[in-house]
Amino acid sequence: MSKIGNKPITIPDGVGVTMESGYLRVKGPYATTEVSVPGGVSVEIKDGVIRFSAKSQTTQSRSDWGTLRSLVQSAITGSREKFVKTLVIEGIGYRASVSGKKLVLNLGFSHPVEFTSPENVEIEVDGNQIKVSGSNKSQVGEVSANIRKLKKPEPYKGKGIHYIDEIIRRKAGKKAVGSGT
Repeated sequence: MSKIGNKPITIPDGVGVTMESGYLRVKGPYATTEVSVPGGVSVEIKDGVIRFSAKSQTTQSRSDWGTLRSLVQSAITGSREKFVKTLVIEGIGYRASVSGKKLVLNLGFSHPVEFTSPENVEIEVDGNQIKVSGSNKSQVGEVSANIRKLKKPEPYKGKGIHYIDEIIRRKAGKKAVGSGT
């Protein structure tokens, strides 16, 4: 039995959930999202509560059961409020600015790096922090990871782009270690 799949989801006020030809459509004030329902999972919407159950006891249908419940919960949350990931730029001369839908980064290369954000994702810059927000949780995470990938934090000085709550393991340099002979 799936512990996650067993939990029912209560539909909050202002959010509508409908089942249409193999898709669950979640409509809220911020976004409308469609989640594909796999064949091995049945969905029941009744009295403002969504319940999920596996049609068979195969491994695939049981794993789809919990996954679908999590995806629908994320869609409902994203339709009411935006998901936000915050990145921090550290390093002398490292800067970020937003121009239209493009994020322009100066990361110590000979040229500025431009990153175009997808349609449903908004990027804001506040000092040395980049805030990526949107209604789709996986898309916000993917955009944040792609921005971080442009200049990963290095372990000696900690320069680069990292998540605000990420801990960078620092290494001692040659000078700190010494020759030892």
